Amino acid sequence: MRDQLDERQIAQYREQGFLIIEGFLDAEELADWRKQVDEAVYERLESRDQGLHNQGDPDSYYARVFTQCLKLADTHEGMHRLMHDERLGRLAGTLAGVEGIRIWHDQALIKPPFGNPTAWHLDNPYWSFSSRDAISLWVALDDATQANGCMWYLPGTHLTARPDNAGIAEDIAGLFRIYPEWRSIEPVCAACPAGSAVLHNGLTAHGAGANMTNRPRRAMTCAYMPDGSTFNGIQNVLPADYFATLSVGDPLDDQAVNPLIWSKA
Repeated sequence: MRDQLDERQIAQYREQGFLIIEGFLDAEELADWRKQVDEAVYERLESRDQGLHNQGDPDSYYARVFTQCLKLADTHEGMHRLMHDERLGRLAGTLAGVEGIRIWHDQALIKPPFGNPTAWHLDNPYWSFSSRDAISLWVALDDATQANGCMWYLPGTHLTARPDNAGIAEDIAGLFRIYPEWRSIEPVCAACPAGSAVLHNGLTAHGAGANMTNRPRRAMTCAYMPDGSTFNGIQNVLPADYFATLSVGDPLDDQAVNPLIWSKA
């Protein structure tokens, strides 16, 4: 795993709000990630817990943006091994410049053949904590190209973003009605080979094109929460019983729900 960073990469991430690392996984590691993700996604889609995937109505617009399977590390041993790797936490924490990293949630995102585009959006406003240092890891399990719906970013938007957001719906440009000042920013294509990693700030505007091919475009992702983050009142993926115990401002430090996988101390 290419998890060591140089000062140039750190500076680029903090200025632009995203970083592409090609060759992040070697061939053996990529084969392992593909195997574990494919197994875990199959199990999740076969399960009755539709709250952790978006294929309840497979013909809906959102279900055709991508197959989304959340919190796979909670139920699949192989995914737990991959997602709880301290090296991933150190990588995320170093880029974000924080003292500790907790997993917010992992999710597989598989853009199906001829899948819909992913509207421009921000990540952090969906979540149960508010942070300018939240960060996500996105690992390409297949080549991510302009043809099959690779990621695109608006560099620097994490520096001026507010909690306001747009949903991932049919209006792919809805975010620009909220942030009209971002229309002049030139989008950057994050096409990358399989085995690459893309890391982005939770407030960096991003989206993805349609999959114009007859093959899926698979990615495995993990969203990270800086240690010390507090509850903002949004449930998102928090379990209902845990959510019921929280008040705004409470620390989100339950090790079973949001495990600490790396600490600088």
